[in-house]
Amino acid sequence: MSDQVFDFAGNEEARLNALRDLRLLDTPPSESFDRLTRLASRLLMAPVSTITLTDKDRLWFKSRFGIDATEVPREKCPCSYTTYGQDVFVVPDLLADPRFCDGVVAEAGVRFYAGAPLISAEGYGLGTICVVDDKPRDITEDERAVLRDLAGMVMCQIDLQSKIGRIDPSSGYPNQQVFYETVEAAGRTGTGGRACALLVDLVATLAATDGQRALGTDFIEALMTGALGAIERGFGDRASIYHVGPTRFAMLLGAEASADVAGAVARVHALLEAPIACRGVPVSPDAAIGTCLYEPGSISPRDLLRRLYNAVEDAQTAPDRVAEYCPLHDDQNARRFRLLNDFQAALDAPDQLALAYQPRVDLSDMHCRGVEALLRWRHPTFGAVAPDEYIPHVERTALCARLTDWVVAEALRQASLWRRAGRKLTMSINASALNLEERDFAERLLGAIERAGVRPEMVELEFTESAVARDSARVIAQLVELRSYGVEIAIDDFGAGYSNLSYLQQLPASVLKIDRQFVMRLETSPRDQKLVQTVIRMAHDLGYRVVAEGIETEPALDMLRGWTCDEGQGFLLSRPTTAVAIEDWLDAGLNLPRAANA
Repeated sequence: MSDQVFDFAGNEEARLNALRDLRLLDTPPSESFDRLTRLASRLLMAPVSTITLTDKDRLWFKSRFGIDATEVPREKCPCSYTTYGQDVFVVPDLLADPRFCDGVVAEAGVRFYAGAPLISAEGYGLGTICVVDDKPRDITEDERAVLRDLAGMVMCQIDLQSKIGRIDPSSGYPNQQVFYETVEAAGRTGTGGRACALLVDLVATLAATDGQRALGTDFIEALMTGALGAIERGFGDRASIYHVGPTRFAMLLGAEASADVAGAVARVHALLEAPIACRGVPVSPDAAIGTCLYEPGSISPRDLLRRLYNAVEDAQTAPDRVAEYCPLHDDQNARRFRLLNDFQAALDAPDQLALAYQPRVDLSDMHCRGVEALLRWRHPTFGAVAPDEYIPHVERTALCARLTDWVVAEALRQASLWRRAGRKLTMSINASALNLEERDFAERLLGAIERAGVRPEMVELEFTESAVARDSARVIAQLVELRSYGVEIAIDDFGAGYSNLSYLQQLPASVLKIDRQFVMRLETSPRDQKLVQTVIRMAHDLGYRVVAEGIETEPALDMLRGWTCDEGQGFLLSRPTTAVAIEDWLDAGLNLPRAANA
């Protein structure tokens, strides 16, 4: 059995779009492809060979040798695994492999399989070239190399028969595939020394979208054509240029330019200073430039471009719009991607996720009136993971609803236990912008409250101002429904976001939480003191109960009590802790549970 690892969590929609853009599915037979399947069968001494394209639910044979079928279902077929891999995939005996033993291919009498993936210039697996036999066996390393070469020949033939090819049709400049080939060739023939590559992003995504809406779909094409022409004239043979994205181009600098990277970057900026005419409208690019120094032959072309993408993303937020590839940032991105991929498994695991509870203290008598439920994740490899490392990223994915449902269920389970024990604690639960845009969010939350046997008025929903800014009509409708059933509504991190006072007139909120950044500076910032006092007075005038977050010092606590702030939350009062610790404090009659951690 092959030990190759496969990742099925990639962008399947983009892969299918790339496949369909080739316009090869369900096309007539082609002798140019049939030659390759016949060659595969002869070289690998196999009775059957196919060039297979992996569609959504089926494997379709662009070319086949030794069989009459034109397609088979994808389920439990080795070609599905090969498509998502990066190298040859071999199954010596399908009947001995639990992944395929009861699949349609094995049931047809196939015992042996070997295939190589067909990978597009953009890195998408399109399908395979494979050989099969009705007898179990294995293949040698030389035969694996043959399959790799045949896969490369198939992709060359696909490029020749498609419009994708080697030249970007909109700009006329070499595309990403040529960039890869050039980097690889330099690695084979290089004489040593360091080289430099640049990735230039002409405009930010939002600016590109605005330009297309204002000037039409050819805005990007006109912008890229003008910019590429200016760069080519300015650098001549000192750099080669490749169109690698809608608004991005890569540059491989020659020896002279590589010796002065700062000078080359400055030259790019200078060449792009002049406005570019787009349908008669002068547009000034706001280019971000990522750079990467490397030794030819020491890095794969794909990894070089990946590093450039990381660098240009850093450049988007740099003051001078320039950033060099940073291995530390690369590691952070890899860790963030790993955490995002692993979070789904965490939701299904019994021991990875848990809730901690941070008390909310009534500042008039210093008693705990409620708690905020905070998610904690103990990763099986990384250990405790800070919420800021994963929650903002999970909330931008389809896992957002599952994350909130998990937190709601666990928080309400605990609230129900406290209710039955006679403890009157409000349970505060956070919701993201995506949650509040879900059409059934209010219905799901109310259903969970009813199933837990908790009174709605003992539940508080926290959301930030940014959630309202995204889709105010839908968000407000969800909140109005929840409030009508008695659920408390709290505006979290007030002052850190849009702070649009008109929202306060529309929202059915009853609690306003002042952002911690203002509270933590109270001792040293007279400006923040005035701001917090003003917010408290305004909120009280509007009928809100005010909660100050981030209380960490006694002087700050004393100020807030003097200004009649209603509630407080912060490390001085208590760090997030366990439900058991909360119960111990309440049973002991303690006012300020300050020592516990979770």
